[in-house]
Amino acid sequence: EVQLVESGGGLVQPGGSLRLSCAFSGFTFRSSTMNWLRQAPGKGLEWVSSIYRDVSNTHYADSVKGRFTISTDNAKNTLYLQMNSLKSEDTAVYYCAKDCEFRSSRCDYWGQGTQVTVSS
Repeated sequence: EVQLVESGGGLVQPGGSLRLSCAFSGFTFRSSTMNWLRQAPGKGLEWVSSIYRDVSNTHYADSVKGRFTISTDNAKNTLYLQMNSLKSEDTAVYYCAKDCEFRSSRCDYWGQGTQVTVSS
C-alpha cells in the first residue's frame, strides 16, 4: 500500500526557512517521480516542484525557483522541500504526491498535507 506522510509545517516569519519532509512507503523512489504541490486559502492546487529518478533532474515553479530545493534520501524513503526566503504568499497547505503529470496537479497518490503559514 502506498503511503505518503508529510511533516515539518508551521508558522514562520517572512524571510525565514522551513524544511518539509514526506515519509513514503509501499514503493521505491526509483520507480516513481516525486512532487510537492500546495493549496493557498481560497485558491486551487498549485504544482511547486518535482524530482525524477535521476535526482539531478529537478523542476520548480517560477514562483519558488531559487528559494526552494527538492531532494530525497532514499535510505530513509523520505522526500524533502527546503524552503528559504519565505514570503506571505507561500502560505498554503503543502502536499507531497507521487507520479504527477508534468507540472500538473494530476497525481496518482497524495499525502494528507502540512500547513505552512508565513506571517509576522
